[in-house]
Amino acid sequence: MRRTTTIIIGAGQAGLAMSRHLTELSVDHVILERGEVANSWRKERWDSLRLLTPNWQSRLPGFAYDGPDPDGYHTMPEVIEFLSGYAASFNAPVETETEVLSVRTASDGYDVSTTQDEWRCRSVVLASGAFNIASVPYAANAMPASVRSVTPMQYQNPDMLEEGGVLVVGASATGVQLASELQRAGRNVYLAAGEHVRVPRTYRGRDIHKWMDAIGAFDLGINEVDDIMRARHVPSMQLIGSPAHETISLNSLQAAGVTVTGRLMDFADGKAQFSGSLANVCSLADLKMNRLLQTIDDWINARGLADEVEVSYRLRPTDVPATPLVSLDLKRNDIKTVIWATGYRPDYSWLDVPVLDHKGRIRHQGGITEAPGLYAMGLPFMRRRKSTLIDGVGDDARDLSAHLVNYLSGAGVCAA
Repeated sequence: MRRTTTIIIGAGQAGLAMSRHLTELSVDHVILERGEVANSWRKERWDSLRLLTPNWQSRLPGFAYDGPDPDGYHTMPEVIEFLSGYAASFNAPVETETEVLSVRTASDGYDVSTTQDEWRCRSVVLASGAFNIASVPYAANAMPASVRSVTPMQYQNPDMLEEGGVLVVGASATGVQLASELQRAGRNVYLAAGEHVRVPRTYRGRDIHKWMDAIGAFDLGINEVDDIMRARHVPSMQLIGSPAHETISLNSLQAAGVTVTGRLMDFADGKAQFSGSLANVCSLADLKMNRLLQTIDDWINARGLADEVEVSYRLRPTDVPATPLVSLDLKRNDIKTVIWATGYRPDYSWLDVPVLDHKGRIRHQGGITEAPGLYAMGLPFMRRRKSTLIDGVGDDARDLSAHLVNYLSGAGVCAA
C-alpha cells in the first residue's frame, strides 16, 4: 500500500489549484486522475465549444493567460494546453490513467483504492467536479423509440445526428449554443425554454464578465446570499464565447429561425407537451437582466466613469409568440433527435463515506464536509459565486488548503 498525506481526486482546474497551494505549504500529496490532465475538457465537450469566460479570466494560483488576445475566448484545445501548462509549471504530482474505485475511512485517515494502486492518506480532496453525468428528466422515458436521445456530453457536431429536426431541451448556455449551431447547419430546431438567465455578451463597450468582475459579483460569498441552496442551482448565463463577441438570446435565436417553446413537461402519444408559462419566464429573465445592468450603471456613475465608457442602454424585451406552442407532434415535424441540455450532476458512486444527501450530492459548508479531513472543490457556489470558474478555484483552494493544514497539525478547525 502506498502512502501520502493528502490525495486529490481529479486533475482539472480545481484539483490543480489545490495542488499548487498544498505544494507551497509543503504538504505531501498526489493527484489521482482517471484520464489525463483536463480530462473532461478533452473528452466531454463538443467540437466548436469555447470558454464563456474571456481569456484574461483564465487565472490560477501563480499562473495566468499572457497571450495576445485577452478579450478572446479559449477553444477546447487551448483550454487543454493552458491547464496542461499549469500542471507542468509546478510539476504537479499527477498520476494519470488512475481511476478511483473507492474511498473509505480508515483508523488514521482514508483508504483509496484505484485501478493502479492502493493508497492510505490522512486527508482527501474531492475535485472530480459536479458535472460528471448529464441530468436527463424522467419525461425522457416516455419519448418515442424512433427519436434519438442525446446529451451534451455525447454531442460533438451536427453531422453526428440523423438528418431531421432537433428538439433542444434547456435554454441556458449549453442549450442556446447547441440550438444556434444546429440551426446554422440547416436543421429545423425547437428550443424548450424554462428558467434562464439572460445577459448581453458586451455592455457599454466591455464584456459582461469584465463588469461583473469589477462590481464584485463573482466574489459574492455564501454568507452574502439569503438562500444558498437556491443560489447553487441558478442556471448558467445565456452566453457564447464567439470571436465576434455576439450576444445570444431567445430573440437572436428566433430571428434566425429557431422555434422557442415553454418548458418541456412530458411526452404523450408521440407529442412533446410544453408549459404555457413562457411569457412569465421570459419576463422574469428580462427583469433580472435589467437589474444587473442597473447595478453596473450605478457602479460606473458612483466612480465618475460615465464619460469613459459607452452610453447606457437596455435590450429589447424577449419576444414571445402571442400563442406559444404547447404541443409538438414529433413525427409530423420530422423531429429525429432530442438533446437534453438540462444540466449535470456529480458521480460519487465510488465514495463510501457518509457525506452524501439523498440526491447523491456532497453535504458541505464551503467545501468542508462532516467527515474530518475530507474536502470538496469545484462545486457550484461552493464558497463564492465563481467557485466553478477557472478564475474562481484559486481563492477556494487557498481557503481550504489553510483549513486542511490546520486539521493536519491538530490545531482544530477554523470557520468554513
